[in-house]
Amino acid sequence: MTVTEIWYQGTENDWNRALEQYWSRVKPENLRLEREMDSLDPQKVKTMTTEDFYDFLYHKYFVWKYTAKNRLATTRKQLIRYRTEPEAWERLGLIHKRLFTLNPEDIESDLTLAHSIHGLGVAGASGLLSLLYPAYFGTVDQFVVAGLHQVPDLVSNLPPNKKDRSLTIQDGITLIIIFRQKAADLNRRFHTTSWTPRKIDMVLWTLRDDDTP
Repeated sequence: MTVTEIWYQGTENDWNRALEQYWSRVKPENLRLEREMDSLDPQKVKTMTTEDFYDFLYHKYFVWKYTAKNRLATTRKQLIRYRTEPEAWERLGLIHKRLFTLNPEDIESDLTLAHSIHGLGVAGASGLLSLLYPAYFGTVDQFVVAGLHQVPDLVSNLPPNKKDRSLTIQDGITLIIIFRQKAADLNRRFHTTSWTPRKIDMVLWTLRDDDTP
């Protein structure tokens, strides 16, 4: 099933099937961490020390988000700056605390906050928020942009579908609003409360074109 088909014509079974198929598209070597992140307890992250939060980012989140080894290496180099730059450790601790006092409705401020973590672009920032607040956020990346460009009614509002273009904060806001609207639409249609922006991004990732970067 294509993104166009499921977006306009997908039944509840179609959407549930696509969500379940997400797991079959995860590489076997990544599956354990993927399951761990899917069941992440935000409260445990909230109560972490700054040291624990750094370790979570370095050993868990960055590995989950950046599956390409070269990309993981370059982003980790940025994260390590918290160990070497004056006062950087205190800044990371403040970011950690602020992640759990944010207003989920203020998408711009929330993305900007997560984006301020060394090594996280807009895609990485949205991914972290999607794990901590799955009812409000999904991961935005070029897979999502390419997929949503298959939905004619959305194209005029979407970021350009270009492989070498980095997403901006405004792009992230646009895409997260689309996730929220679609999740609300599915919950109305199917008389459920289970669809979230995070699940919408998972379905789009499942139905992605593998030629997309």
